[in-house]
Amino acid sequence: MRALRLAPIGRLAPLLLAVGRMDAIQRLALVVAIVLVGLALATPLVAPVDPNAQSLLNRFRPPMGFEGARAGFWLGTDELGRDLLSRTLHGLRLTLALAFAGALIGLLIGGTLGLLAGLSGGRVEAAVMGAVDAQIAVPFTLVALFVLTIFGNALPVMVVVLGLYGWEQYSRIVRGEVIKLVRMPFVEAARAAGASPSRIAMRHLLPNLVSPLVVQFTLSVSNIVLLESTLSFLGLGVQPPTATLGAMVGVGRDFMPTAPWIVLAPALAILAVTFAVQILGDWLRDRADVRLRER
Repeated sequence: MRALRLAPIGRLAPLLLAVGRMDAIQRLALVVAIVLVGLALATPLVAPVDPNAQSLLNRFRPPMGFEGARAGFWLGTDELGRDLLSRTLHGLRLTLALAFAGALIGLLIGGTLGLLAGLSGGRVEAAVMGAVDAQIAVPFTLVALFVLTIFGNALPVMVVVLGLYGWEQYSRIVRGEVIKLVRMPFVEAARAAGASPSRIAMRHLLPNLVSPLVVQFTLSVSNIVLLESTLSFLGLGVQPPTATLGAMVGVGRDFMPTAPWIVLAPALAILAVTFAVQILGDWLRDRADVRLRER
């Protein structure tokens, strides 16, 4: 019984040891990430009021501590008297969900196509790289505007559009790494021993692809947050009254001279998300790189 109780702790030991080796910036990023994810998950419990509830009598209330503030509105109110704290929390939740869903879809699409191109070669590789070149040649913002104009900007359409963003980068990275890895002695030895292509891909190629893919994933999350902000700025993102961080910044820009706090809260949230994802992504890259672990 005691062994069973200690087993989970034993499995957590390597992770706790890795966290203990973090530097100060990485630990700060970890704390920020835990707080952001915790707030996003607990938004229905911690948000003070309905994020869409309007009170025109409380328009442009400043945050607590400033003249004109009103009790209960900790971060102030916007142009319609909506509580900014509640809207920021709900916007953070939706923005994180969109960013990670979009980055994951891009990873699955681009990683799969890149793996097929690197292993198959020939016409498959030519077709995949032709699609990659076509994607790179056209600015994705124009593609997103075209798709959203035709199919509308419902939430499922937004997820698909954000998921298609950056898949070509995954394909190029995976294809290049696979072409390099298949010539390595350990892959040739596995092939000579009779290992199937699927086993070679799972046991020998994918572990060596984790490090560059982690870096690209973190970049994609940050870029998708900015893309969603751009689309919301143009009025083609998630539509009002649903709150996202980008939409809040886009709406609040018109009131910055008189009510800068409308933009400040969501902008700081975007900055915190980008900071945490980038720093932790760099740390995960080092932890996941099998070449660094073998040293």
